[in-house]
Amino acid sequence: MDQDMMVSWIEAGTIQIPVLLMQKYRSLGLDEKELSLILQILAYKEKGNVFPTPEQIAENMTITHNECSSILRKLVQHEMLKIEQQSDKGLGFDQYSLTPLWYKLAEEMMKERKQDNFRNVLEAEQDLYTIFENEFGRPLSPMECESLAMWIDHDGQDPTLIKAALKEAVMSNTLNFRYIDRILFEWKKNGIQTVEQAKIHSSKFRQKTKASKPTHSTSKTMPVYNWLEQ
Repeated sequence: MDQDMMVSWIEAGTIQIPVLLMQKYRSLGLDEKELSLILQILAYKEKGNVFPTPEQIAENMTITHNECSSILRKLVQHEMLKIEQQSDKGLGFDQYSLTPLWYKLAEEMMKERKQDNFRNVLEAEQDLYTIFENEFGRPLSPMECESLAMWIDHDGQDPTLIKAALKEAVMSNTLNFRYIDRILFEWKKNGIQTVEQAKIHSSKFRQKTKASKPTHSTSKTMPVYNWLEQ
């Protein structure tokens, strides 16, 4: 999700900010007093007061207005809060903007999402090595491990497509890395990006191969194998 899009949703009220802040404020480097002050600013904004004074904010908290002023300055210095000058019908006024905080919140959420994606990819890769070793019936050699890593890191192959290519090799009784690499190369050359596309492409290839064989041939043809089925 794009940061700007997330911030626009936040400012439009699509995303419930108090809930997100309660979950993420420590990750953003905020303490409980700073969080409470920010929530007070949000509450005043909902009531139409876009620039409450430190005295007004402190009335709803257990701090003095001097401490409130100090926290406000700190939030501005740490780019969690900024004061904007606005005008309405020729009259100028100040207002608090929490947009800098929303960007930090969006960045934190995207960082966590990337970490989750990385964790999922890592687990998929580890699962991939296990599947290959089970099919080959032995530990993979260093060269074979390097080939797997190259498919993922250099060629950008999806682990699910690599699994599908492995199944193709198994069904073709050609279980070796060179053959699997040829399958992956063929799929990439033809723009295959999903397992479903690979299934259709392989089916068409087998039908074409079967049709090109002489009708008097006694050799057995390779059956169309649905390697999507577990």
